Amino acid sequence: MNTRAGIMVVALLVATLAVFVLSATHGTSGMSAHKALRVMWTIVSGQQAAPDIAAQDITIVRDIRLPRLLLGLLVGACLAVAGVVMQAFFQNPMAAPSIIGVSAGGALGATAAIMLGFNFWLWRLSSVTLSAFVGALAVTALVYLLSRRGGRTPVGVLLLTGIAVGAMASAASSFILIAYGQGQMDRVVYWLMGSLNNADWAKVEMIWPFALLGCALVYLYGRDLNVLLLGDEQAHYLGLNVEHVKLVLLTLSSLLAASAVAVAGIIGFVGLIVPHITRLVVGPDHRWLLPTAGLAGAVLLTLADLGARLGGEIPIGIITSMLGGPFFLYLLHKRREYEM
Repeated sequence: MNTRAGIMVVALLVATLAVFVLSATHGTSGMSAHKALRVMWTIVSGQQAAPDIAAQDITIVRDIRLPRLLLGLLVGACLAVAGVVMQAFFQNPMAAPSIIGVSAGGALGATAAIMLGFNFWLWRLSSVTLSAFVGALAVTALVYLLSRRGGRTPVGVLLLTGIAVGAMASAASSFILIAYGQGQMDRVVYWLMGSLNNADWAKVEMIWPFALLGCALVYLYGRDLNVLLLGDEQAHYLGLNVEHVKLVLLTLSSLLAASAVAVAGIIGFVGLIVPHITRLVVGPDHRWLLPTAGLAGAVLLTLADLGARLGGEIPIGIITSMLGGPFFLYLLHKRREYEM
């Protein structure tokens, strides 16, 4: 047993609980933390509210803070786990979920929905959320299909195809902004920066099946991810169906990243930094790396969102980039050579 990893998991579980309470009891409404805790207990227990607890207090906690909190936890976990898979898939610690065009596809879908005036709802989800989800998956599928070579998917070809198709999707988004950007450009730019400001229970209901089922299935492939680190040829000699495993992992990581992008916009560095840091602590064994990265991503994004709320609704993507960029540069400076 990896004792350090076990301690890390327990510490992150405690941190997740602490962050949950901290985020649920702090906000801009002026409600005290003690009162917010009592409101939460009233909601969970179903008891009649105390005389000093108004209907507005219950609404703030139940319909604003809790869905936003849960959405932050789920989005952070999805991005971190997807980042772990991508870094193992490409055998490169610099890989992130966006490398295969997920973010660019989501941005294209959301930009088209906003600029072209798509206005429909499905399962209480807006056209922007659904279009971003479809766009992210469509671009990823296109990248995969264009990368196939004789029944195989070479990692180098997939990487370069992802960069090229992602660039084209970004160019298409820019063209739509220029051609149809009358009065809606601010809305698109805000979405592109990433935010949980519009969180609601419908978005939580959308992402949680992908988050829980996707993370669970990825974990079942933990040993296969370990084998993939040895290289495709060595993995094949060890009895691994490399192409099948690659397809499954690419699908699962794409679904995780696409669902996160759809409900929260583009949030950078979580899928890059969190796997990198947790790997330094618990090592490269994905049976430990996946759960620790998922928990760490959930904690990090929830804390960043709390800072965004208390700071006047700063887009969360700005906060993660401002924190992640310098820290990542520090890690690279302290450890010039990095081995998976």
